Amino acid sequence: MFPRSGGDIWLVNFEPTIGTEIRKTRPAVVISSDAVGRLPVKLVAPVTDWKLHYAPNLWHVRIDHTPTNGLTKPSAVDVLQLRGMDIQRFIRRLGQVSPETLEAIVLAVVAIIEYS
Repeated sequence: MFPRSGGDIWLVNFEPTIGTEIRKTRPAVVISSDAVGRLPVKLVAPVTDWKLHYAPNLWHVRIDHTPTNGLTKPSAVDVLQLRGMDIQRFIRRLGQVSPETLEAIVLAVVAIIEYS
């Protein structure tokens, strides 16, 4: 089984990293779809613990844990750390975000690239 659609949450190995890149094995939201590209690479946004000081940041999208998404605590999707990841880095599927959350993530991506 491998990531197939945007909105899936997978446990992904982000190592090795350099500098302040997000590190370790952590959940990530798949942003890209199977309809894009032929390489076994998916565009993902890593998930980290939610911190109150993230609230004003347009690149952190809060996501609360639900039975559907497989997360265990309030979290933040960090769209400033988008990364193309080979599917060999994907460990297991945790769940899926709601369509509303996926839309908020996409809007945050649009905001950080200042696309209008």
